Amino acid sequence: MTGYDPADLGLVAGLEIHQQLDTDSKLFCSCPTTLREESEAAHRFNRYLHPTPSELGEIDEAALEESRVDREFEYLSYDTTCLVEEDDEPPHPMDQAALETTLETAQLLAMTPVDQAHVMRKVVIDGSNTSGFQRTSLIATDGYIETEDGKVGIEDLMLEEESARRVEETESGVVFSLDRLGIPLVEIGTKPDISSPEQAREAAERIGMILRSTGAVKRGLGTIRQDVNVSIEEGARVEVKGVQDLDGIEAIVRGEVDRQGELLEIAGELQDREASVGDVQAVTDVFSESESGVIRSALDTNGAVYAVPLFGFDGVVGWEIQPDRRLGTELSDHAKRNGAGGIFHTDELPAYGITESEVSELEEAVNAGENDAVAIVAAETETAELAIEAAAERAVTAIQGVPEETRDANEDGTTSYLRPLPGAARMYPETDVPPVEIDPATVEPPELLDEKVNRYVEEFDLDPGLADQVAFGRNFPAFEQAVEQGVDASLAATTIESTTTELRRDDVPIDRLRTGHFLDVLGLVSDGELAKEGVGPVLEELAEDPSLNAQAAIEAAGLGGVDKDAVRNAVIDVLDRNRSQVAEDGMGAFSALMGEAMGELRGKADGEVVSEILREEIQKQI
Repeated sequence: MTGYDPADLGLVAGLEIHQQLDTDSKLFCSCPTTLREESEAAHRFNRYLHPTPSELGEIDEAALEESRVDREFEYLSYDTTCLVEEDDEPPHPMDQAALETTLETAQLLAMTPVDQAHVMRKVVIDGSNTSGFQRTSLIATDGYIETEDGKVGIEDLMLEEESARRVEETESGVVFSLDRLGIPLVEIGTKPDISSPEQAREAAERIGMILRSTGAVKRGLGTIRQDVNVSIEEGARVEVKGVQDLDGIEAIVRGEVDRQGELLEIAGELQDREASVGDVQAVTDVFSESESGVIRSALDTNGAVYAVPLFGFDGVVGWEIQPDRRLGTELSDHAKRNGAGGIFHTDELPAYGITESEVSELEEAVNAGENDAVAIVAAETETAELAIEAAAERAVTAIQGVPEETRDANEDGTTSYLRPLPGAARMYPETDVPPVEIDPATVEPPELLDEKVNRYVEEFDLDPGLADQVAFGRNFPAFEQAVEQGVDASLAATTIESTTTELRRDDVPIDRLRTGHFLDVLGLVSDGELAKEGVGPVLEELAEDPSLNAQAAIEAAGLGGVDKDAVRNAVIDVLDRNRSQVAEDGMGAFSALMGEAMGELRGKADGEVVSEILREEIQKQI
């Protein structure tokens, strides 16, 4: 494989950022936006989905390909989902809180809101929507962000419903969970203004910061996803879906440039050889006595083996186009999309139980010569024929160059074929949701997170590092509300960031903590009803059982407050156990005895009170 310079190949890229909003309700019903355990499902139901024509009578190519594999979809519903998610009840009006957050985002991106938002249906029949479509609405257009390499235009801002959560694949299809279906989701699409992998990462990071600045987005794995559109000068537009992190964006863009560069090299080589793709043929007889496990499994269940001759492809099917992925892998991806397990090809045979004599007989059966290759699929008869035809079609495009398509981001930084790029036939109007009048004057643009950092340092005298942690953390709204209520800014900041970090390291489920929990606990500290040293144990109790209030959590943690007399008695007990140390070191014993006294009181008393009484009692003994 060659490492290509993206600038030399004329890289052009764009981003689509999908971010879940942290609203109380879903976009088109009043169900909560919390995720559930699959074991909590109240009931299950099954569906089969099929593509439908657009208003012009056209069927989207991506949906059509998806429908070629007959799959059954099973859905898990809960006591927190309703008939809207099951597509047994019309959608409710659009959630106002989600719309307001989207308009705030539009202002931060310098976008122009539309006058009226119309909900559309986007055909999706991969099972991730029970209805066979996703509801989406254009909210704003024509904005921009700044990067070190110049402006990146923002094409559009959409508000749509999140898809169902994929749980597992089964022999007959896929199981989905409805807890995620319908969570409000914003989609931000940039213009193709990105010219380097580094700029792609920077743009995504900037957009992510803008989204978090609203204080109304979900955090954590899977709540934000990046799709990357990549093309090079002589290549084609390829959409890579599901990039999970910023590091992945840069690697994916660079990897896609390399892949398209290799595909152009392959096309040039095949054209020089005047390569072509022959007709699909049944070759089951060639393998009637085969000992290959894959082939034997297919034939023993009345399946078949189909082949396609690839004239002039010798050595090219095994050409590496990504790390550990070859042109043959691309052919195999297309075969898999049609229900087969993959392909075998003669660049890698004999192997997998297929003998040299079987390879020779195969080549003879399809009239393949020494400069040719052959690809085969063994599966149920109809599946095998569909799969080898798909592989043959991909081989034809290999001669032509780089195909336009949608690809899936893999964990190792490579990509695999997912489906054709969707077309205009994918969208049609949603008739069950009325248009929504848009009034941008109803919202004010929130403060950007990098601006918050500077303000926290100047206004609250926070350390710059701590200010950065608070501003970019998920709980900055709790910090700001606590300070407004008179809580010391340093106490609020260390509680929300440092204390929760320590609890996370101890595997405390701090994601369950809400703004109200922090405010209640910090309020009790400010009122003198809870020692600062007791904040961690009380938050731990609230995280383990979020239904508790702060007072109940104090009792559960065994931190009922103590008066000064009780503190003094505890200090005297500590001094009695350490008389010799006090006699020898005097006030020099203070630090060690302070730790022991605080341990004795277990967070029931404020450290300043304990310190004052300990100094008094040591002085008495001296």
